[in-house]
Amino acid sequence: MRKPVLIASLLLISATLFPQSEKKLVILHTNDLHSRLTGYAPESAYTPLTINDDKTVGGFARISSVINDEKTKNEGITIVVDGGDFLMGTLFHHLEPSTGFQLPLMKEMGFDAACLGNHEFDFGPGKLTEIINSSLLRGEIPSLLLGNALFDRDDPADDTLEELVRRGIIRKTLIIEKEGLRIGFFSILGKVADHNAPYAVPVKFEKQKSAARKLVRELKNENCDIIICLSHSGIGKNRKGEYAGEDIDLARSVKGIDVIISGHTHTLLEQPLTVNGVKIVQTGDYGRFVGRMELTIRDRNVILDNYRLIPVDDKTMGDTGIHDLIEAQKIKVAQEVLAPLGYDFSSPVAENDFGLGCDEYGNVGESNLGPLIADAIYYYVNRHSKSGTDISMVAVGVIRDSIVTGTQTAPDIFRVMSLGSGKDDVPGYALSRLYITGRELKTVLEILLVASRSTPAYHCFYSGLRVSYNPSKGLLRKISSIEIVMPDGTARQVSFSKKDTEFYSLTANSYMLEFIGIIKKMSFGFINVVPKDAEGIKVIDMKTTVIDMSDHLDGVQEGKEWLALMEYLGSMIDTNGNGIPDIDRKYSSAVRTFFPAGD
Repeated sequence: MRKPVLIASLLLISATLFPQSEKKLVILHTNDLHSRLTGYAPESAYTPLTINDDKTVGGFARISSVINDEKTKNEGITIVVDGGDFLMGTLFHHLEPSTGFQLPLMKEMGFDAACLGNHEFDFGPGKLTEIINSSLLRGEIPSLLLGNALFDRDDPADDTLEELVRRGIIRKTLIIEKEGLRIGFFSILGKVADHNAPYAVPVKFEKQKSAARKLVRELKNENCDIIICLSHSGIGKNRKGEYAGEDIDLARSVKGIDVIISGHTHTLLEQPLTVNGVKIVQTGDYGRFVGRMELTIRDRNVILDNYRLIPVDDKTMGDTGIHDLIEAQKIKVAQEVLAPLGYDFSSPVAENDFGLGCDEYGNVGESNLGPLIADAIYYYVNRHSKSGTDISMVAVGVIRDSIVTGTQTAPDIFRVMSLGSGKDDVPGYALSRLYITGRELKTVLEILLVASRSTPAYHCFYSGLRVSYNPSKGLLRKISSIEIVMPDGTARQVSFSKKDTEFYSLTANSYMLEFIGIIKKMSFGFINVVPKDAEGIKVIDMKTTVIDMSDHLDGVQEGKEWLALMEYLGSMIDTNGNGIPDIDRKYSSAVRTFFPAGD
């Protein structure tokens, strides 16, 4: 009996003389905020300085209050981080290169660090540099992480961004030391996110796992007590309903990571996933929730004590100071972006008593929003361009928000189609038009049908055509007939004959039409679609396909998808007599253009 007593006594003496190091750490985290500075939706209902009187969610004033409240009541250390794509998605982002508003705002809210996601590159590396430099002129910003970027020595287009790395403004790793605890961070931009960042060129991204191993080793050599990866890579459910994805692969393959703050896939995890001992968290998107992870770090052992999602909704009183800063920025946006177009921030555009949505990760074929957007583009181009268009199209991947019930204003409509920029001062990708033969049109539709099975973002909605098809048939054999449907409802048959050289015009945003030009590459040379102009001459530069929406003005007057949607909704009938157009109830369910053969 004496031996166990002796061992217990020695352990007690050891614990007394050499106490274990133990620290409490709370990590507050967000991801994919997409410049949702004001709550949604609709924005006209957002009242952050009062509670329990609206159904909107999110908003930076409310997020700031959550952060301040947590920092006040938490014991130990509190760190606030973001998992990328904090920019791009609302009218606010358009002024970022000149005003640098959001990053200093996030610092004021309490963010310590943020990683750069694919959408931070939407305007290219040069404009991203302008955003960061403008932000630095305004004040302090969160530490920015970009762990696996590779810069091109021979191309000057990324030199200014590389200079920010040399200056330490953008870092591969970050160590925050508080109360003797060394907290190491690094970031990774994932493979899919890399693919979704075409305007990052000439910046490239090192393979994620090999980059992560090097960065973990570096942080270990710096004696970090905990290593956290801000990974703009993501997770999602596979066909079996199990969680899978790049961040799960990262946790399985790279030793030494304790926590992965995930982003990119807009996945809402109510509790962390634990993979190979690594805790993986993600809060969905748009600031609907702030994640709160409570950890104990004891001699390099990281123990999860508690995790919860903090709702950001009308039960939270917003931070008055942050709200006032945003209100001042709204005035600038209204003056510089909306007023020249004849709009303002708060005037009603349309109203609806049914929701319109498009869930990339759900049944995209049942979307009622996609057909509405395609019809809006068709209406807009045929109204403003002398040449009009036979067909308009829009892909799931560029539809960024739903339209919930209520009164819609310009900010609500812009959020639906908020990506990109053109050559003018109006946000959004330019609408472009190219011409293809009937046989090529069939090929494009066939390829998109197949591509959308593995990548739902490629699923397209159309206006101006009617297709008969058999989904069970093989590649390039599914479609049996295509009709071009005129605005008056009449239709004409499309010939698939090689001898038929009649051209059909196809309109979409400039980013999406790039897809038509790379079908040959995607099919390893077996399938070729040649984009042409109205005279049948091969298009070499897709920039030449941008539609001029006003023939009587000098230069090219670009059209935008969100403006098409604004105009189309504004043309609808006011059914209840309150002076606000009502969204046509034909869009209360999916409007189809593809029909099984025989229907």
